[in-house]
Amino acid sequence: MEYLLVIPGRLPGLNEYISAERANRYKAAKLKRESEDLIAVAIRKCLHGVHIRRPVYMEYYWFEKDIRRDCDNIAFAKKFIQDALVQCSILKDDGRNYVVGFSDKFDVDKKNPRIEVLIREADG
Repeated sequence: MEYLLVIPGRLPGLNEYISAERANRYKAAKLKRESEDLIAVAIRKCLHGVHIRRPVYMEYYWFEKDIRRDCDNIAFAKKFIQDALVQCSILKDDGRNYVVGFSDKFDVDKKNPRIEVLIREADG
């Protein structure tokens, strides 16, 4: 089975998270919580009623409004996404027994920045 999660806009990157962490640990926790809340809204819209109990492989497709942010900085947000998927009971866990791998692709969409996550149940 395959499931598609579409998260509108963009999420904070690693640089933003590090900056928040250095300023105040509560600020970083708030940034993570707010990001996960935003992701949860998209999860409820796209994956309503889905509960995956098998291991998955995740394909991330990051559409940014421009090319200013580095790919590794952008992809850091997968931590927020996977934590939100567990929090919303879509995935049982995001450890290596449940998320067996992932890939990232990057593109620009000035009018519609978003993150598309294809969640594919792994074979075996």
